[in-house]
Amino acid sequence: MQLRIKILFLLLAAASTHIFAQELVELKMPKSNKVVIKLMFRNGSIADPAGKEGVTQLLTSLITEGGTKELTKEQITDKIYPWAANYSSHVDKEVSVFTFQVPAVFLSKFYPIIKGLILNPSFAQKDFDRVKSNQQNYVDEVIRTSSDEEFSKKALEDLLFRGTNYQHLTAGNSNSLKDITLDDVKKQYKKYFTRNNLTIGIAGNYTPAFLATLKKDMQALPALQGALPVAGRALMPDGINVEIIAKKNALGSAIFGGFPMNLTRANDDFAAMMVANSWLGEHRKEYSRLYQKLREQRSMNYGDYTYIEWYDNGGANMLPPPGVPRSSNYFSFWIRPVQTAKGLKGQYPELNTINIGHAHYALRMLLKEMDNMIQNGMSQQDFDLTRDFLRSYIKLYIQSPERQLGFLMDSRFYGRKDYISEMDKLLAKLTLSDVNRAMKKYWQTKNMDIVIVTDQSEAEPLAKSLQENAPSPMSYSNNLKSALPASILEEDKVVEQYPMKVNKVTIISSDLPFTGKERLPKKTM
Repeated sequence: MQLRIKILFLLLAAASTHIFAQELVELKMPKSNKVVIKLMFRNGSIADPAGKEGVTQLLTSLITEGGTKELTKEQITDKIYPWAANYSSHVDKEVSVFTFQVPAVFLSKFYPIIKGLILNPSFAQKDFDRVKSNQQNYVDEVIRTSSDEEFSKKALEDLLFRGTNYQHLTAGNSNSLKDITLDDVKKQYKKYFTRNNLTIGIAGNYTPAFLATLKKDMQALPALQGALPVAGRALMPDGINVEIIAKKNALGSAIFGGFPMNLTRANDDFAAMMVANSWLGEHRKEYSRLYQKLREQRSMNYGDYTYIEWYDNGGANMLPPPGVPRSSNYFSFWIRPVQTAKGLKGQYPELNTINIGHAHYALRMLLKEMDNMIQNGMSQQDFDLTRDFLRSYIKLYIQSPERQLGFLMDSRFYGRKDYISEMDKLLAKLTLSDVNRAMKKYWQTKNMDIVIVTDQSEAEPLAKSLQENAPSPMSYSNNLKSALPASILEEDKVVEQYPMKVNKVTIISSDLPFTGKERLPKKTM
């Protein structure tokens, strides 16, 4: 009996070590003149306590924008400037990542600063006040005024994940931020920035002795207190539901929509869906179907893209960044702002009788193209070209040591060793039938949430058109229409009547999202 108890104890201890052990990801580059260190904590904004949404991002920003027990932020900046060293932090839903980069010759001088920031942050009140003020301003003003595209994207997540720990912005909401104190930040640090939910990543030209020191020092972090939060799941919409955010003087209609998708990089089907998604709407790629249909052929907007996972800061990033791995996933589409009736009538007198702009038409085109791909699949030629492109393109994701290390660390999150090389192998053996089967399995067009940030003048006419499934003819200037081939005008007749059965349309004011208040609609149709 005693032997069996001892064996059971050892098994439990081994399991505990496996679950909570500090992970290490190495990328040895002996000929490099640089060292990159990444510290990934598995917490993210889902670890924010209720009523303190935004505290994790506030904490990480305070660490990287504050000082240590020995040095102020200003002193650190002065010291590292001659070394060309830099550091930053980023918080997503499930992870918080600190990144440090320095020429190898200055690593020994830079490391005490790294150690001080992570293990002994100053948590000075003046730094806290400054960082909190900036974060409050982002949530109150910047997110809703600087980019309607980012506004609609974050509002879609708010809609899809309503009632879960994925709902709120990583920066929090207006009400919760006001209540966060410096003591709240210190408590979050002790509870969730711990040695046993940490992955250490290191790349470049470093010695075994330095790595041993780094690992040993990070053991000084506190131990995890309790279990890590479980990631919330997106809620499957019942039919097509549209939330229109009416904004004063919006320059167009910015559209983000999507639905939950039970697929991540952990699944081998991800390779097949990479091909399907690339052909439909690869980010910033002009060969994709939506880009060709809406921008190239009809000059409707700047770009039209689709995504099979979270794409951080798509307005600025040409390539997907590392450091944002997620276990809760969804498909989404981004129709960059299309013109409103107000904008079109102001430019073209011949359009002075129209009631709505291009948003309804653009959504119908998206549904038509998705339905066509789901029902009919890709051609062999399109499959071959797209797969070959992706096998080369994904290698651009890791064109720097920092990005290469980041994707290796993300790989561990998904239970993979090297996502890029593994996807390349999966793509190499992929077949057309694999892709066509995967589209039928993971894509659909009947249940989705859609958010449209648009001008106040467009909100009610657009809501009425959507709810009534009214025809949505494309509105061209006379000059453009006269230059279009007959085939495009014929396709327009199909698109303007394409079935789009909308379950519910809600109009809300642009000052309501991300406040922490209950989202009562101005009007529901």
